[in-house]
Amino acid sequence: MNWQLVSIVDRLRRTNSYSGEDMKGKLFTHVVANVILVALIAAVAAIGFVGTSTNVFSSGDGSPIYRGSGSKQVSLMMNVYWGTEYIDDILAIFDKYGIKITFFVGGSWVARYPEVLCRMVAHGHEIGNHGYSHKEHSKLDYAENVREINACGKLVLEYSGVNMTLFAPPGGDFGTETLRAASDNGYKTVMWSRDTIDWRDKDSETVYSRATKNTSDGELILMHPTAHTRDALDRIIAYYREHGFSVVPVSANIGEVWTSTNNIPAD
Repeated sequence: MNWQLVSIVDRLRRTNSYSGEDMKGKLFTHVVANVILVALIAAVAAIGFVGTSTNVFSSGDGSPIYRGSGSKQVSLMMNVYWGTEYIDDILAIFDKYGIKITFFVGGSWVARYPEVLCRMVAHGHEIGNHGYSHKEHSKLDYAENVREINACGKLVLEYSGVNMTLFAPPGGDFGTETLRAASDNGYKTVMWSRDTIDWRDKDSETVYSRATKNTSDGELILMHPTAHTRDALDRIIAYYREHGFSVVPVSANIGEVWTSTNNIPAD
């Protein structure tokens, strides 16, 4: 299992990930990064011919997931580490359209707002693990990664009865020990195919564009419970529907059978 290769490829993918921003002046950097990325993928394929291979874009070996496999499906994944003021409005919008999403919650946030976590669960949404303290997981050793992940998991289970199976590392930051710690403790590590960057760019039109532009099958769309995201949600959902996309929880998009009552993949 080549965890180092997984980590290198992830850094390149994040460098070249869709941001919705003007990319003028960055073309050369992106071309070089893409050449390196292609070379790495080719190297992985070559290794496969001698009997050992690692699929760096799938979860079978604990490597991170960047996109679902569902045809005409997309998933909204909302990372929650601060505040509560817009969550009820957001839940109401999802209820209006009968949509279920995946909230990735931080353990320190859950400790402050357990009743809000329980409302998310009561509305039928999937809950994922976002670590406890929003640390840079790539800088943690194996034991520290395990503590961060499991501290959040135990708290969510205690307050809501939800046994989570998905882990989204804070800031998309992970190392080889993060992936191993998550996998060893029953989690699939989830990244994203597009990022609204709504925590930084506080404009609903920008959020809408980043969430919808050139949408394709299996998208995992990262967002946060901000005012401008709330204000863009009706239009985002309308766009998906007009283009034939269903909005489903992350686990359903990546090929698991998910039950909203307990967040545990069904037998």
